[in-house]
Amino acid sequence: MRTISLIAVSAVASIILFAGCSKSQTSENPGESLKSSEPNAQLSSKDRLSSAKTYTIVSTGQTRCYNNYIEINPPKPGEPFYGQDAQHPGLAPSYKDNGDGTVSDNNTGLMWVQARGSKLTWDAAIAGAKACRVGGYTDWRMPSIKELYSLINFNGGFHPEGNSLPYLDTRHFEFVYGNTQLGERPIDCQDWSSTQYLGRTMGNNPTVFGVNFADGRIKGYPKAFPNGREGTLYARYVRGNPAYGRNDFHDNGNGTITDKATGLMWSKADSGQGMNWETALAWVQKLNSKKYLGYNNLRLPNAKELQSIVDYTRAPAVTKSAAISPLFDVTKLSDGEYPFFWTSTTHLDGPADRQGSAAIYIAFGRATGWMGNPQTGTYQLLDVHGAGAQRSDPKSGDPSYFPYGRGPQGDVIRIYNFVRCVRDAK
Repeated sequence: MRTISLIAVSAVASIILFAGCSKSQTSENPGESLKSSEPNAQLSSKDRLSSAKTYTIVSTGQTRCYNNYIEINPPKPGEPFYGQDAQHPGLAPSYKDNGDGTVSDNNTGLMWVQARGSKLTWDAAIAGAKACRVGGYTDWRMPSIKELYSLINFNGGFHPEGNSLPYLDTRHFEFVYGNTQLGERPIDCQDWSSTQYLGRTMGNNPTVFGVNFADGRIKGYPKAFPNGREGTLYARYVRGNPAYGRNDFHDNGNGTITDKATGLMWSKADSGQGMNWETALAWVQKLNSKKYLGYNNLRLPNAKELQSIVDYTRAPAVTKSAAISPLFDVTKLSDGEYPFFWTSTTHLDGPADRQGSAAIYIAFGRATGWMGNPQTGTYQLLDVHGAGAQRSDPKSGDPSYFPYGRGPQGDVIRIYNFVRCVRDAK
């Protein structure tokens, strides 16, 4: 029995080292008291939430404007491409390095482990959080997908030819790209979240959502593969503000829905039709000129705003609904799928000749892709990344040029995506 106990202790130590917790910052006794884990003692007073909102949406960090291809001067009202992300800057990211291996987010009330650690399975990552003692704290947890996504910064961009910039503030957080010497791609450096997908991806893979801070996406990643091999990703633990990511929706009875947790007001209805990115921006401005729903300050939401209303407890294959509160109306496409929804955020990912040519969308339905069979030469349309994924589409063009999608999983390219408007609730 003593041999078994020593093996178990050794396994836990390995897990927490992989997750960025040094042995001196861990405890083999989960009940060991180091620093207080009471919610009100988690952060100093100046690092606590600056408002009554429990789910503060921090800006994407994007400060430049783009047309369908390149950076442009900020458009004026009435001009093409007016109303994009950089023209509604929001709350700027703000972090504090606490000098003890932790970083506090001054906006969200979340505290993070600073170190990168090493890759590990999802089950090992969950176990490692309970044993982690970084900074002397005893209440680390695996972040939800909404907590993890709060860190993303869309000034980043992955460029195959080099000069890539992570979608993460590396002044405060450690980050590494995939190790090409081990046969990995540079983008093979994703982070696990605690959020499991209710459905399955790639046919029948049990799936967990994660964020790729190398290429700026949310995808569902296999918890395990059909051959029994477990997936391994990085883990960055979090603590504080347990209410972060929980919506508090109220139907106002006038075609709008307010989320009191974020302070955002949403249109209950979507656009009812797809459009390219430039048209989407113009469409919102046209609604403002008509005071749609009684307001003239609606906008196309940025990536973080739109992802905030995803309901990750829903999946089309299981709940027979889109991954969003039933308070919202969601149009179904003619093929039975749910639309992708545009954001105002440009995705600076890909080769140099395509910088500025793609914009972020959120998939509230299946994040579909065409998976090819090299033996038969046929393709199968599958849910490859899960409802709630964040990917990107070309801002303009003809979807028929992409009959089997684009990328390693054949991401479906629609280009003509839907819109749901947002404004700040006053």
